Amino acid sequence: MRDLKLTFYGDDFTGSTDLMEVMTWAGLPTVLFTAEPTDERLASFPNVRVVGVAGDSRSRSPEWMSEHLPTHFERLKALGAPLCQYKVCSTFDSSPRVGSIGRALEIGLELFGGRCAPIVVGAPVLHRYQAFGNLFATVGDETHRLDRHPTMSRHPVTPMDEADLRRHLGAQTALPIGLVDLLALKSGHGEQRFQEEAKRGARAVLLDVVDAETLERAGELAWKSRASSAFTVSSSGLNYALVAHWRASGELPPAAPPPTASETDRVVVVSGSGSPETEASIRWALENGYVGVRVDPRAAVEGRTETAMNQALQATRDGRSVVVYTVLGPNDEALVSGDPQWQTQLGERIGELARELLLRSEVRRAIVCGGDTSSRVGLALDAYALTAIAPLTPGSPLCRLWSDGRLDGLEIVLKGGQRGGPGFFEQVRRGEPD
Repeated sequence: MRDLKLTFYGDDFTGSTDLMEVMTWAGLPTVLFTAEPTDERLASFPNVRVVGVAGDSRSRSPEWMSEHLPTHFERLKALGAPLCQYKVCSTFDSSPRVGSIGRALEIGLELFGGRCAPIVVGAPVLHRYQAFGNLFATVGDETHRLDRHPTMSRHPVTPMDEADLRRHLGAQTALPIGLVDLLALKSGHGEQRFQEEAKRGARAVLLDVVDAETLERAGELAWKSRASSAFTVSSSGLNYALVAHWRASGELPPAAPPPTASETDRVVVVSGSGSPETEASIRWALENGYVGVRVDPRAAVEGRTETAMNQALQATRDGRSVVVYTVLGPNDEALVSGDPQWQTQLGERIGELARELLLRSEVRRAIVCGGDTSSRVGLALDAYALTAIAPLTPGSPLCRLWSDGRLDGLEIVLKGGQRGGPGFFEQVRRGEPD
């Protein structure tokens, strides 16, 4: 009988590894599957306390969710953990037509029979803060309201035009959304406010998180509220909050030192991210000996990637690290907005390129940049699971890929667009944590 603490479905691969990192280093062994976790596959990981599935619903329509999410949720529910999390990005990437968090909430509440679900998004360690229902994120030394964030306000598929998450989520679902603000949490009235919101008809309640105090209190409230709902929609902020509460209550011992990674001779980087952070990483790499191979997005969608493949392959054969990228920052003219289906096709072609490059070069450590890109590349690598090897920077651990094919044992980092910065690729190559 498995003693599971949590199950989860991640709406993209980077967010899924982010959650896995939090739980693994908290002392809760975690396995992340890329498809439905069968009993046979689960038997290979007998000591896990957290089981997840990495998906790609962040780039999917509400109709796709209605067709596919119930199967995943039912399987996770059958595993019997006290709480199941639909894991979303800490920047709440979504819209009514693409990656609808509201539709996922509806499906989960119906299937799990939840009355009122907690939602935790803020994660101070990731520089994400929710105050009075509004979401903020830090870039460099400046913290922006999300609708004024230099990347998320201009995201090519799900631009953030509303920072009040009640309003943002309200555009995706008719379910009433409540709030327990930081004043209620700090005054010790969080649980009372949650119950009041539930009595007023709220089917989900956002919990403010701005610092260590509100993080721990949000974790306590979320864990207690599983009696009201065994399902939650939350970022890894929930997982940081739960760990803080479990440690404060004695359910978990103090954190042990995490393992460290070894250095490798070269890495393959594949990027579809247009964020300033990824731009800084690419520019630093190109100025410090990495070979850059640019792929025209339109050519990639049409299947014309042979030249890029040959250039990248030659670089690895010369003993060089290589960066294969489609765009360079948010102002790059190659950053194509709009049609989600086109973006999906681009991701699939980049995934195919990454798979062939890794197979033919036999490089054993890779970095993938961008949430949607990571999901497509992850699906292309014939993996059935991932586990965490060592931390590097919060939200982007070094992972081991489990596969029945030749890529079994590949070490990989799946980096969200807003993570990392100058020198990050070299940090991964050397295996150096922050």
